[in-house]
Amino acid sequence: MLLSLSIRDFILVDRLDLEFSPGFTVLTGETGAGKSILIDALSLALGERGDAGVVRQGCERAELAAEFDISAAPHLERWLAENDLAGDPGVCLLRRVIDAGGRSRAFVNGRSATLQQLREAGEFLVDIHGQHAHQSLLKSSAQRDLLDAYGGLTQQARECATLWREWQALRRERLEHEKNTAAHAEEQAQLEHQTRELAALEFTLEGWQELQAEHGRLTHAASLMEGAQYGMEALSEGDGACLPQLNAVLAKFNNLLDYDPALKEILDTLEPAEVQLREAVYSLRHYLQRLDLDPERLAQCEQRLRDVHDMARKYRTTPDFLPDLLAEKSARLDKLRGFESGGDTKAQEEAAHARYLDLAKSLSKSREQAAARLGAEVSTSMQELAMAGGSFSIALNSLPDGAAHGLEDVDFLVNAHAGVPPKPLAKVASGGELSRISLAIQVATAKVSLTPTLIFDEVDVGIGGGVAEVVGKLLKQLGTQRQVLCVTHLPQVAAQGNQHWQVSKSADQRGATSRISLLDRVDRIEEIARMLGGMAVTETTKKHAAEMLGNL
Repeated sequence: MLLSLSIRDFILVDRLDLEFSPGFTVLTGETGAGKSILIDALSLALGERGDAGVVRQGCERAELAAEFDISAAPHLERWLAENDLAGDPGVCLLRRVIDAGGRSRAFVNGRSATLQQLREAGEFLVDIHGQHAHQSLLKSSAQRDLLDAYGGLTQQARECATLWREWQALRRERLEHEKNTAAHAEEQAQLEHQTRELAALEFTLEGWQELQAEHGRLTHAASLMEGAQYGMEALSEGDGACLPQLNAVLAKFNNLLDYDPALKEILDTLEPAEVQLREAVYSLRHYLQRLDLDPERLAQCEQRLRDVHDMARKYRTTPDFLPDLLAEKSARLDKLRGFESGGDTKAQEEAAHARYLDLAKSLSKSREQAAARLGAEVSTSMQELAMAGGSFSIALNSLPDGAAHGLEDVDFLVNAHAGVPPKPLAKVASGGELSRISLAIQVATAKVSLTPTLIFDEVDVGIGGGVAEVVGKLLKQLGTQRQVLCVTHLPQVAAQGNQHWQVSKSADQRGATSRISLLDRVDRIEEIARMLGGMAVTETTKKHAAEMLGNL
C-alpha cells in the first residue's frame, strides 16, 4: 500500500508531504483548487510521461517520491531483485525528477532506473481509474483486456498471442516456399556452384598473408642475396673487413694495458661491439644459407595470386572478404535447402496451429465462465445504481479463423431498464448511465485485482442523490479489501471515507499554491456542508453534514 507521497515544486504545489492510511480515503476541494494534482503527481512517480510544464513556475525542477509497503507483494520483490533494484525489506521507494528543460530522471529504491522500469514497478502497486475510463471501455480491445484481468486470464491470453504469432510465421514461410519454389530451385543451383567454386579455392586470411610475404621474398631473392653477401664481405670476409680490424684493435689494447690501465674503459666499450658484430655475421651466414633462388616456387606463388585475384574480381569483392562471401552464400543455401522440405514446414505449421487451438479453446471456456460471473456482479450493482431491472452481459462473438487474442471478440452489452433489449455499451445514450455502469465494472474488476492501491479520480461524475450514497458505500466496501483513494465532488461519497483530505488554493506574490490537509471531524463537517450548500454554509447544511457523518 501507499505509505507516503512527497511533492516538490510541482505545478501549483511548492512543498507537500503526505502520509496515507489503509482503507478508504477521500480527497475533496473547491473547483479549481487542484484536486487532481495528487493523482497527477503520483502518476508521474509511477512512470507516466511528463514534460517541463509540470515544473512550478520559476523553479529549476519538480521532484516526486512515493513510498510503498510491499511486504504483501512477493511478485514485486522478486521483480526488484531480478532487476537489481531491491532496497530495504518490505519497502519500495519510487522517485522522479523533471527539470525545467523537460529532462527526466527516474529512481527505484535510490538506484537509477529507466522510465519503463519505473512504470513496470508501478503496475504492481497502483491502479488508477480516471473519470474518463468509460471512454476506453467503449473499445472492444479494452473490454477484452478487462474481462481477462477479471478472470485472471491475462497471462493465458499473452501465451495465446505468442502461439498465434508462431503459427502465422510458419504459415508465411510455407506460403513463401510454395510461391517461390521455381525461383528457389534456380537460386539454389547457382549457390551450390558458387559455394563449390569458393570452397575449392581453399582461401584463408592467414594463408593469404603468408603467400604475399613469400612472394615478396622470392621476387627480390637476388637483391636480398647480393645485399647479404655484401654485408658478409664488409663485416668479416673482405679485405679491410670490420671484424678482423676490431679484433686487431682489441689485441693491441690488451697488450698495452700493462702500461696504462686507463685503456680498460675503452676495452669495455669495444668488447660488446665485437660480440654483436660476431652475432651479426653468424646471422647473415645463416640467412644466406636459407636464401635461395627458386623460379619454380616463384611461378607457383604468382599463379596462386592470380587465382585469388581472379576469384575476387569475379564476385566483385576483395580477397580479404572472400571468406565472408563464402559464409554468406552457404547460409543462404542452407535456408533454401530448408525450403526443400516443404512437407516438414507444413507439419510444423499444423503442429503450431494445433497448439494455438488447444490453448485458445481453453481460454474461450475460461472467458465464458468469467463473463458470466462479471455480468452477474455488475448487474447486481446496477440495481443499486438507479438502474432497477437493468442487466449487464458479455457477448463472446466467435471468430472462425481465430486471432492473436483468441477465438472470439468481446462485446459488453447493457440494457439499462427492464424490457429494453440489450445493446452494446458503446450505444448507451445517457452519459449518466454510462458513468454508473463504468463505475460498477471498475469496482467489480478492482475486487479481483492483486494491486494493493486503487485510485478513483472523479469517477462519480454525472451521479447524484441516493445513487451517490450507494457509490460511496461501494467504494468504502472496496476499501476493506484494498487501499482506496477517491477524488470526489459528492458529499455522499466524501462522508463514507475513513480519512478525508481537503485541497485548497491560496495566492501570494509568487502565484497560486495548492495545499492538502487532513481533516478532523469538525473540519469534515465544514467541508461536507460546503459540498452540500456551496459557498453559503448554513447551520442547516452543517447539521445535515453531521448527520451524514453520524450515519457511518
